[in-house]
Amino acid sequence: MRRVALAVVVAALSFSIMGCSGSTSDTMTSETSPAPDATTEAEALPESESKEEAEVAPEPETEAEAEAHEALTGQQGDDGKTSEMEADTMKMSIDGTDVIVEWEDNQAVADLQALVADAPLTVDLSMYGGFEQVEPLGAYLTSNDAQTVTSAGDIVLYASNQIVVFYGSNSWAYTRLGHITSQSAEGMAELLGKGDVSITITSGRE
Repeated sequence: MRRVALAVVVAALSFSIMGCSGSTSDTMTSETSPAPDATTEAEALPESESKEEAEVAPEPETEAEAEAHEALTGQQGDDGKTSEMEADTMKMSIDGTDVIVEWEDNQAVADLQALVADAPLTVDLSMYGGFEQVEPLGAYLTSNDAQTVTSAGDIVLYASNQIVVFYGSNSWAYTRLGHITSQSAEGMAELLGKGDVSITITSGRE
């Protein structure tokens, strides 16, 4: 009986040792097994977003930006035409000094532009009244006289055939032709107040 009991105890101990060994093996296997690799999913998203950003087309230029670019580069617009206003603007000089004129939009200016279309027009002006220089143009322009108070820099038509450039002020019935914007009142007095001068008007297409 003692032998049988001893055999049973030995068998039980053997079974217990085998169970502990299996549990330890499972635990070690669980601890040493590598975790699933999540790098692929983590890295795939930014790559996909980068592709979408690369495929986004740039926003088109605004109209203001296109106009500014055209003005700076001198390029033509989409219609293939340059500005007619810039192309048709007449140029003027006083005794060789170029001045910038803002011309009126009327028939008298259109007639003057036609007059200088083929060749520059030079007029020898004479001082008058201590505030203007005046001389006949050699041609009649369409007039639309109205009582006008002039200021330095004004260019007017008088009696349909005389051009007047002011370096002072006067009040009379004139047809406005334009105004010199590149000179102050002092600058106009310097150009016109010291003696007779010549003006030359040329087509803006030259």
